[in-house]
Amino acid sequence: MKSYPIELREKIVDAHLKQKISIRQVAITFSVAKSLVQKLVKQHKTDGNLEPLKPGKPRFSHLTNADLDLKQLVSEHPDATLE
Repeated sequence: MKSYPIELREKIVDAHLKQKISIRQVAITFSVAKSLVQKLVKQHKTDGNLEPLKPGKPRFSHLTNADLDLKQLVSEHPDATLE
C-alpha cells in the first residue's frame, strides 16, 4: 500500500493540534482511519517529522557484536579449532 503524501499528513496533524478538532472528527473529515490520525500525531510529537516509516519490523541479530567476542576468543586460544 502506498503511503499518504506529506502535505496530507501535515493537514491532518494541523487540524488536530492547531484547530483543536478531535481525532475522530479529523478522521471523518479526511476519510482516513482514526488509528492513522493517532499514529501521525504521535509521530509528530516524538520524531518531529511526518515522513513515512520504512515498512516491516526492525530486525535484530544476535551476531551484532559477535566479531568482538570472536576476536577475543581467537586471541586467547590461537590454536583452537572448531571441534
